Amino acid sequence: MNCNDHLFHALPPEARVALTRRTFLERAAGGMGIAALSSLLGNSATAAPSTGAPASQGLAGLPHFPAKAKRIIYLFQSGAPSQMDLFDPKPGMAKHRGEDLPESIRRGQRLTTMTSGQKNFPVAPSIFQFAQHGQSGAWLSEVFPHLSTVADDLCFVRSMFTEAINHDPAITFMQTGSQLAGRPSIGAWSSYGLGSENRDLPAYIVLTSFGTGRKSDQPLYDRLWSAGFLPAKHQGVKFRNTGDRVLYLSNPAGMDRELRRDTLDDLAALNRRRFDALGDPEIQTRIAQYEMAFQMQASVPDLLDISKEPQHVLDLYGPEVKTPGTYASNCLLARRLAERDVRFVQLFHMGWDHHGGLPPAIRGQCSDTDQPTAGLLKDLKDRGLLDDTLIVWGGEFGRTIYSQGQLTETSYGRDHHPRCFTMFLAGAGVKKGLTYGATDDFCYNITENPVHVHDLNATILHLMGVEHTRLTYRYQGRDFRLTDIHGEVVRDLLS
Repeated sequence: MNCNDHLFHALPPEARVALTRRTFLERAAGGMGIAALSSLLGNSATAAPSTGAPASQGLAGLPHFPAKAKRIIYLFQSGAPSQMDLFDPKPGMAKHRGEDLPESIRRGQRLTTMTSGQKNFPVAPSIFQFAQHGQSGAWLSEVFPHLSTVADDLCFVRSMFTEAINHDPAITFMQTGSQLAGRPSIGAWSSYGLGSENRDLPAYIVLTSFGTGRKSDQPLYDRLWSAGFLPAKHQGVKFRNTGDRVLYLSNPAGMDRELRRDTLDDLAALNRRRFDALGDPEIQTRIAQYEMAFQMQASVPDLLDISKEPQHVLDLYGPEVKTPGTYASNCLLARRLAERDVRFVQLFHMGWDHHGGLPPAIRGQCSDTDQPTAGLLKDLKDRGLLDDTLIVWGGEFGRTIYSQGQLTETSYGRDHHPRCFTMFLAGAGVKKGLTYGATDDFCYNITENPVHVHDLNATILHLMGVEHTRLTYRYQGRDFRLTDIHGEVVRDLLS
């Protein structure tokens, strides 16, 4: 039948044949429609039936050990922030300004096609000033005045590295552990393994925003928060950044909530009869998706209504907090989702791809993100939520010390650089005020404590109470996991 044949052994032969034929025809002819339906209706790990049952608990035996983090808020900075302009100061580069990057530093490492044709690679020192902040003495750029005030809550990892050198495979790798599309995202894995603690909202919610630094930046694709080969109910539900945040929440004319409830109950009964006949797990997914859509009709309007938020809380997030679809608005929404025990919230902020004109562009990006990020941390901390919420901030790779294109006194660009970049974590289970790892004088190679993408994902899962080597799913004849066959928990980061 297929690699998941063991799921259907209890069925009589004729039902297994029917399921095989039906599944093939549906996925070949109607797969796009099914995918669209899944995207519109969303999911929780397993949506609770209308009887008022509690939210689902995920896989038996999970968590593997007591979790430090009940939930994750992942602030993904799409496009790759420049580490030496934000977190990893290299003042010694001033004396090398305009000089060609030494071959002893580059070591023949690959370049993108965007700079491989350059005749030279002039060193471009950052024009921004750095200072140490807090008792930890963490270094931050002048473009992060608000983030600097919470420096002692942050855990910086300066020694991140990845395998991909271009945006799409690099973002895909960060999200799924593979450069090739089709694998489940980290949020889908958490939903699959741990389930949901909220029966009225999905376990995995995605928010997106456009940056002012480069508005026509690298696009995002829904597959980045896909469930891949996991059951479709574990995929991320995207809240739109313009117009209605979630489509089709309102009932059509002439249908009230009671009639909708009766209709869904009857439809669920028919679907359960079909499941009893065929045993197809996708039928259960369909039931769960319809139920979650019904629950969201009541929960989402309340979630989005910030009219009762005190002014001093709104002020934490900055002037754009009341503009739906902005990074500031999404950060406040992330806190409201955390209060409702949504398992995994992921914000994607576009605009960090600065191949040219970096100084004004990165100022714009930091203007978007600085105060809201700091405000989110302060708000969570004030409410006692930071103790069991893990914050992750970072992009898909780093930037080169050499300039892409012309280097001037006030402007430069930077190309993609997978060999080293900086991310930070905060909150549940991580050390406060730690700067971990180091790079060479040119911010080109790691000199201390390298941390691979698989190591980061293994550490995130560990904080959620999951042993990353034990969270697997059998597909096409082998057991898959988020960290593939790699990854080590970075215990030096743990409190």
